Formats: sequence, structure tokens, C-alpha cells
Amino acid sequence: MSTPTVNRRILLASRPHGEPAATDFQHDETTVPSPGPGQVLLRTLYLSLDPYVRGRMSAARSYAAPMEVGDVIVGGTVSEVVESATDDFSPGEVVLSYGGWQEYSLEPAEGLRRLDPEVAPVSTALGVLGMPGFTAYAGLLEIGRPQPGETVAVAAATGPVGSAVGQIAKAKGARTIGIAGGPRKVEHLRELGFDEAIDHREPALAERLEEAAPGGIDVYFENVGGPVWDAVLPQLNEFARVPVCGLAANYNATELPEGPDRTGQLMASVLAKSLTLRGFIQREFAQTHFEDFLADMSAWVRSGEVRYREDITEGLDRAPETFVGMLRGDNFGKTLIKVS
Repeated sequence: MSTPTVNRRILLASRPHGEPAATDFQHDETTVPSPGPGQVLLRTLYLSLDPYVRGRMSAARSYAAPMEVGDVIVGGTVSEVVESATDDFSPGEVVLSYGGWQEYSLEPAEGLRRLDPEVAPVSTALGVLGMPGFTAYAGLLEIGRPQPGETVAVAAATGPVGSAVGQIAKAKGARTIGIAGGPRKVEHLRELGFDEAIDHREPALAERLEEAAPGGIDVYFENVGGPVWDAVLPQLNEFARVPVCGLAANYNATELPEGPDRTGQLMASVLAKSLTLRGFIQREFAQTHFEDFLADMSAWVRSGEVRYREDITEGLDRAPETFVGMLRGDNFGKTLIKVS
């Protein structure tokens, strides 16, 4: 493999105000670096686009440090080794990495995980067999703890996290309610085996959810917030568990929503129903649960108990527009950019 000379990148040009605009992204070219001791030079095959990156574009304090203006935008990647300055990896091997929005990245060997294309398509390491799948697995099983016969609801249910949540819950004997946007996504939830599939764009969302959960909801996996949460809260049963994974409805917000402060109503429900609301980031479970996840999820995928969908766009240049569309809910499955 010949050594490349030019690396195309996409940088954070400015911090977005509301929905990211084209001017917030800078397309850039630079010289491909050479690996030093313990490093490998990687060529990006697939780039993962994830909602949490919107938070890192902001300077606001969060669970991850913000990017600085001028930084390569962060993101998980599946990459091929081009050059190696370590005995741990050889050119041609495929690895899970964190190269970000660029064609080539220089990374320490100790942070890479070797992938075997014979075991599963390498793109799944960014989806069902990667961070999104593990987020679903750890959040649902460690915080939600669904029991056979209980009702589990999940928003953004055709996304890589939500679809896995519903299918894992079904495998554990729970009744499942999926909430998604649009008829195509609702139909896909039925194909995945959800017991109930609801379009969050329906004007009577609260009434539809009440019909779908006549016995209430025992576990609600929160990916969205906003009006979906407003509809779910009254349906939560006593001792219901709410793993809080994401709040996609708020990511582009520039101010607090209008209307009365409903914190009192929320806290009254938490108290009266003995609810558990637990925010989490998947990395807190990585050391103790990731190996179990790989074994369990690989088996479920092989058996067909868990199915997955990928939404792949060709070309690094299209990452900004695809990212913005994902935040709007335009994606259908795990959002990936095929870079090389």
C-alpha cells in the first residue's frame, strides 16, 4: 500500500447557535503525518455520526470536554492500518478507532481494537456491536432491569440505540412499545417485533400511548425528551425505571421552552410513584460489562433476535449535511459515512 500524502478533514469552524449551519464546518486539507513509536497511521473506512457530538460543539459544560474551534470534529471510526510503528498491528488490519471526521488519523496502538471481517461486517463495530449497542445493553439491563411481563417503552426506537433496547427487552420477555417519527419508521418497528409502534408526530400522542399501555409503563428508555417525555410521564407505573440516555429534542435549543415550570409536577410524580430516573454514560459500565455485551449481542445478532439497520452515506464531504439531517430525525438506522 502506497503512503498517502494529503489528508482531507472537516473542522469545527464556529460554535453553532441552534441547528448547525454549513458555515460551522470547515473543509480542510493537510499533510498526512508519519507514525511515531507506539503509533499507527489509519485510513478511515467508516465514520460514525452520533447526536452527542452536537453537545461537544458547544462550549457548555457537559459530560465530555467541548471541542475547540479549529479542531477536527470527533467521531468513532472503523479504519485500516496503513503504517505501523508498533508490533501490535500490521498494515491491512482493520481496527475500531476514534479518528474523527478525516480520511487519515494517527492514533496510539493501545487505544485500538482489532476487528475481524469474517465474524461480522466491520461497520457493526460502530453500531449494534459497538457503542450504540452497548449503550442500549448497559442502560436497559443495569438501570431499567426489565422483568418478564413488564412493559418497556423507548423513544427514537428505530435508531441504533432504541432499536436494540426494544429487541433486548423482547428477548428478556417484556412487552415493548416503540416510539418513532413517520409511517416508514413505525412500520419498521413492527418488522422488528415491537408489540406497539407509535408515531410521535401524531397529534393525539398522549392518548395513543395510553391506549398502547393499558397497564402502564414499567421501564422507559429516554432518548429524546420534549413532548414524548410529557406523554410518557403520566403512564409510568409505581417503581418505574427511567434510564436517561439522551435528550435529542433539546440539542439544538437556544433557550428554555415556553410555558409554566413543570419541575414541581415531575418531582411530585417521582415522589408519589417512587420513580427511578438515572442518567448514564455507557463508559461507566465498560470495564465490567463490555465483554458480556459482545458475547450476548453477537449471539442475538447471529440468531436474528436482534436485527439492525444502517443508514450509509458515501463521501466525507457529505458528513455535515448528513449530521444535521440526523439531528432532525431524517436518518433511518445507524448513521454512517463511508469515507474510503
